[in-house]
Amino acid sequence: MGILPARVGRIVGNVMQIGLRTVLPPRCGGCGTVTDTVHAVCADCWAGLRFISDPLCACCGYPFEIAGDDGGNDDAGDGILCGECLRKSPAFDAARAALVYDDGSRDYLLRFKHGDRTDLTPLLSRWLLLAGRDFWGDADLIIPVPLHRTRLLMRRYNQSGLLAASLSRQTGIAWHGTVLRRLRKTRSLGGLGASSRKREVGGAFGVDDRIAARIGLAGARVVLIDDVLTTGATANACARILKRAGAMQVRLITVARVVR
Repeated sequence: MGILPARVGRIVGNVMQIGLRTVLPPRCGGCGTVTDTVHAVCADCWAGLRFISDPLCACCGYPFEIAGDDGGNDDAGDGILCGECLRKSPAFDAARAALVYDDGSRDYLLRFKHGDRTDLTPLLSRWLLLAGRDFWGDADLIIPVPLHRTRLLMRRYNQSGLLAASLSRQTGIAWHGTVLRRLRKTRSLGGLGASSRKREVGGAFGVDDRIAARIGLAGARVVLIDDVLTTGATANACARILKRAGAMQVRLITVARVVR
């Protein structure tokens, strides 16, 4: 008796999807032109994006520029650290980003972050899913970088939280948006140098111990989610606090990262 209603439900759902796509056809996440696939970009917009791929730093994920032919070895950067990570290891254990932060990716992030374009969440989270493909197998928790409550009230959503929730649905890994908290409102970090950014976020984050105990943060392997990796000041501050609260490992995934 339960099989027929289930089949009918699937048929009705498929018909509704077809009808919805007829009325509201899928559009490119970049220019808005009609596309054949939902949550995708057209060929022209795709060509304007610089995706990060191997070889890259085994720790922070900084892409290496290798002169000449590497012999076709896609693993040329495996285990190799960049100069910055050789000088001083970051507080997070590893980081990966989907895109180089430039004029192409900046437009997506500004619309998503400040333009109420939350409809870009599935597209951006799909890129995050691929960028962090080596992290999902043993991860226990997905945690977004938090906003201060005043900024959250103004923006009405935490863009990193939307991405974390979407990644949780795709991976089956639990996420939590309030265990990591921003304790004080910081200035916008845009335009600040590395040392100024570090000072600005110092002491800005904390962990809710009650929630941490409930979700099993102690001993957990955490994937931290943010939109952009610039100097790593915010990610390092969050990783230190999470590890101080008992997290065994903190790895970072961002939509884009600055490449100098």
